[in-house]
Amino acid sequence: MKFGVFDHMDHAGTPLGQLYADRLQLLEAYDRAGLHGYHLAEHHSTPLGCAASPGLFLAAAAQRTRTLRFGPLVYLLPFYHPLRLIEEICMLDHMSGGRLELGVGRGVSPFETKAYGLDFAHTGEIYHEAFQLILKGLASDELTFEGKHYQFRNVPMILRPVQRPHPPLWYGTTIPENADWPAAKDVNIVTIALRPTVRLITDRYRAVRARLGKAPTGGPFLGVARHVVVADTDEAALAVARRAYPHWRDSSAGCSHATAPSRGSRGFIRPPSTSWPRSTTASPDRLVPYATSSRPRSRRARATTCCHGSRLVT
Repeated sequence: MKFGVFDHMDHAGTPLGQLYADRLQLLEAYDRAGLHGYHLAEHHSTPLGCAASPGLFLAAAAQRTRTLRFGPLVYLLPFYHPLRLIEEICMLDHMSGGRLELGVGRGVSPFETKAYGLDFAHTGEIYHEAFQLILKGLASDELTFEGKHYQFRNVPMILRPVQRPHPPLWYGTTIPENADWPAAKDVNIVTIALRPTVRLITDRYRAVRARLGKAPTGGPFLGVARHVVVADTDEAALAVARRAYPHWRDSSAGCSHATAPSRGSRGFIRPPSTSWPRSTTASPDRLVPYATSSRPRSRRARATTCCHGSRLVT
């Protein structure tokens, strides 16, 4: 079991330069602490989107860390020109010495999609086509591709990634049906679903791999993301969370251009319980046995904590 961080870099009420500098210092701390990975969300035109270009921030992270693996979770493929993204992926993999983790997706916000002049009804097929194109480009010396949305012929692929044929892939899902494709393609997954749904997702993922004759151990990671705050006491952890979490809820509402007020800590932040909520606050003595007893049953499990607004340190 490995631990990582999933970061929504929402606006913290400080100058952006300070937000980025503070977060880079935090990544240095993650690196020193031996965390396995750091995943950065991509959002646009909302307070949740202060890392609108995750590759740009991760290029700085590559120079400030030594062993921490990192990557976008996810690159919103319909928002990019695929050739440009292939080159960026290769550069980041080399700048980090082969530490890039490549998360890909369509994007979940129709509001953000509309802001970029895209039709949300069509971004699903654009995503699938772009994904196939990017994988082919990363593994080719010359790229020829004929699709509905993209056509290229005999394009030289000068840049190649360190990790061949491509960096490890990540995909986010909240429903069991979406576990089939990553299971079949050896793609790591991460979910923010609640515990009963997490079990359905991971069971389906393993069942698909077993049906295809894939090895039951040593395969991709199955990740579970939770907001976690650890302090010396339960009370101190809860006090930190009550300051930070409502601010993040307000920022995340922008993904749908919603103006609903934050539900605050009463609705979302609570001590550990057997239901494994999305948010957990506790002292180490309470959190460690709780987390280890609640993880997915897999040697390749991945626990991912959430960080936002330079307020929650995990």
